Amino acid sequence: MDLVDVEWVDGERNGFRRGGLASVSEVAFEAARPVRRFSSYRGQRHFTGWYWAATTESLVGFESWLERDRAMLLDADRRVVGLSSQPFRLTWPDGRRDVSHTPDYFARLEGGSGLVVDVRPADRMEPRDAEKFSATEAMCQAVGWSYQLAHEPDPVLLSNVRWLAGYRHPRYRVTEVSRRLLDAFAEPAGLAATAELVGDLVAVLPVLYHLVWCGDLRIEWSTPLGDGSLVSAAVVGHG
Repeated sequence: MDLVDVEWVDGERNGFRRGGLASVSEVAFEAARPVRRFSSYRGQRHFTGWYWAATTESLVGFESWLERDRAMLLDADRRVVGLSSQPFRLTWPDGRRDVSHTPDYFARLEGGSGLVVDVRPADRMEPRDAEKFSATEAMCQAVGWSYQLAHEPDPVLLSNVRWLAGYRHPRYRVTEVSRRLLDAFAEPAGLAATAELVGDLVAVLPVLYHLVWCGDLRIEWSTPLGDGSLVSAAVVGHG
């Protein structure tokens, strides 16, 4: 691990920095700028773009729809308090040549720990890729970070998160409506019927979905979100 080189773009100085693996455990990679550009060209087979993350109120880049979906899932994860894409480049010796790898995401978690995420479709895992991912996981463990190799997410979970992400912006937190919804769902109750008791659904539902996104209201993520979904207020002080 002493021979691993880490390169990143300082979020404040907007310049490249470099250090050994052992020296970067305290770097705020959640604030780093992408270490490489998100290219776009005619005939490109994958889709690149920017996702607005509510967690940081900033743009996070992606290089495929699968990466976009993973950014959305990280944004929806209440443990995540910071998020960046293409956060750093790792380079290490492998025999007579150097090997480089740039993970897809870095997430700062509650409590200060880090999570490094690589995204790859399960059917596109080549042996050389697996070796890089395995080496990256070992490097993360060496500095006290978690590591995740993410494939295609559960389709029901993703469907729910995609819908709720449409209401992730803070503008949907209407104070008075939020208070009434939290009171109405103090005990588990059906989504639509209870929301209708609070007021006009056109005004109430966007606030409800925002509160679910933020974790103030809870649903069962493993079942499709619908009018009959059970919703309950989160218990303060519990996970």
